[in-house]
Amino acid sequence: MSVPIRVILADDQRLLRDGLRIILNAAPDIDVIAVGEDGEEAILLADKYLPDVMLLDIRMPRCDGLEAARRILAQHPQIHIALLTTFDQPELVSEAARVGALGYILKDMSAEELCAAVRTIARGQPLYQGQSAAHLLASLGSASAPIGPNLLTERELEVLRHIARGRSNAEIATELVVSDATVKTHINHIFAKLGARDRAHAIVLAQEHHLI
Repeated sequence: MSVPIRVILADDQRLLRDGLRIILNAAPDIDVIAVGEDGEEAILLADKYLPDVMLLDIRMPRCDGLEAARRILAQHPQIHIALLTTFDQPELVSEAARVGALGYILKDMSAEELCAAVRTIARGQPLYQGQSAAHLLASLGSASAPIGPNLLTERELEVLRHIARGRSNAEIATELVVSDATVKTHINHIFAKLGARDRAHAIVLAQEHHLI
């Protein structure tokens, strides 16, 4: 039997938090190992447990999901984060991609869809839901999209430069003294932020917008 996907979720609404935990724990391949009430608690839980996936509500007291995701990924880039929201808004989708979240998940999904989303995120595959996400990510993939110079983090830019030199994941991992999984996570974040289909497309977009 395969090892379950280890999940931490954080939401300031207790009823929703408990409901999500029940739904996810009912899946045989998912294990909710901890829950938090806000972003600050989520950051502490990430440091303590190093989960595979974190589900963070965007709107939380003390520290919202966007800021929590940014701070968690700065320390643990191997953790896959999805943001939970009721808001299908372009600016939130854009900010979610900017901080490095792999997922933007709307709360009105079914239990089956939620579990499927967790599995997708755990594989390191981006999942952005909603009309706003579809429109924004499509525009990011076009040559005329305004991709700003601060879209990627310094480490993501470093990985992108190695990709442009034709280096493999293993070679990049050796150069940066990180694991292959960490490199793969950075590359997935780069693709999601740029709206790139593959490595070649990412290089073209980066060159067009003077990122490398």
